[in-house]
Amino acid sequence: MTTTPEPLPARPAATVMLVRDTSDGIQVFLMRRHRAMEFVGGVVVFPGGGVDDRDRNADIDWYGPPPSWFAERLGVTEDLALALVCAAARETFEESGVLFAGPAGTDGIVGDAGAYAQARAALADNSLSFGDFLRTEGLVLRADLLRPWANWVTPKEERTRRYDTYFFVGALPDGQRADGENTESDRVAWARPEAALDEFTAQRIFLLPPTWTQLDSLIGRSVAEVLAVDRRIAAVQPNLVVADGNWEIEFFDSDRYNAARAGRAP
Repeated sequence: MTTTPEPLPARPAATVMLVRDTSDGIQVFLMRRHRAMEFVGGVVVFPGGGVDDRDRNADIDWYGPPPSWFAERLGVTEDLALALVCAAARETFEESGVLFAGPAGTDGIVGDAGAYAQARAALADNSLSFGDFLRTEGLVLRADLLRPWANWVTPKEERTRRYDTYFFVGALPDGQRADGENTESDRVAWARPEAALDEFTAQRIFLLPPTWTQLDSLIGRSVAEVLAVDRRIAAVQPNLVVADGNWEIEFFDSDRYNAARAGRAP
């Protein structure tokens, strides 16, 4: 008799859609993970990662809506909301060099985050916590620059690792630039959402359903319109099913996604 294994626990994670306005419309920052990576190698994603224990207990200066505001919209506790916002800002800085922070006691925003390159490397190798970094540099986390956007949970059938991922959106701060100076990606680019979706349909890049869906949600909006959206988040957990001998992913828009994945215009 075959028994179904218990699903792996889903670790809380945060990811950020970093956006900017251009003459051709809104663009979003995308990264392709190294193909050799154990989890979703070769897949195009937004900057992000798992919540660190030090994100949960971060004693940091905070500017913007309180954790309770994020907790209400994300449907989580205040402690977890604080950790998710902290992880979102930390991971964005580690993976893209964009820093959602400003001088303590002001409403300013860091103009050139390149000045903190040494701290960025220490955060990436876990020798420095985000809270300690902000305190040492006299910075405050600009939580007001991040907006809750979505929540996706890795399918229970996944046997490598699972995440309970909360998506945020944030505009590229003036004077800052996003780069690919990290250990997890081999290619980064700014792209219009519709162009990235076309690349997926043409089978030149691969997108998982959460990324595909969020890119689709940005089409036709300006950065100001995106930031004005007040979302209260409902968790989405796709199912993996076998169809004609192949795995397919079922979720609320899976017909369009699976058609695009097969190289057919959705």
